[in-house]
Amino acid sequence: MEIIQVVGLGLLSTILILVIKEHKPMFAFVLAAATGVLIFMFLIGKIGMVIQELQRLAEASGVQMIYLKTILKIIGIAYIAEFGAQLVRDAGQESIASKIELAGKVLIMVLAIPIIGIIIETVLKLLPA
Repeated sequence: MEIIQVVGLGLLSTILILVIKEHKPMFAFVLAAATGVLIFMFLIGKIGMVIQELQRLAEASGVQMIYLKTILKIIGIAYIAEFGAQLVRDAGQESIASKIELAGKVLIMVLAIPIIGIIIETVLKLLPA
């Protein structure tokens, strides 16, 4: 039922933004950004629960925590970059939004290098000599 609250907040904000946008476009953008931040803050607790469960599963399966932490960082970068790019797009700055997305992709690639290296090493060990 929490999704009803999120959708309700989104719809209410959208209606207010449409009314305000004609007279005060800056306030409309601030309201849109604030709504996005509120929804994100609402989800923080849920994200924390998911992270705790993933940590528990990783410990139970014997996966090294460094891999889980790296994957969680990658997921975090993806979400934050997308959120930031959407906010900037809402302000009408498509080129800056594209640069934020590019930065997110590069940072994800940098974090993924150690994991890719381990995958390649594992595959090489499985191949006959």
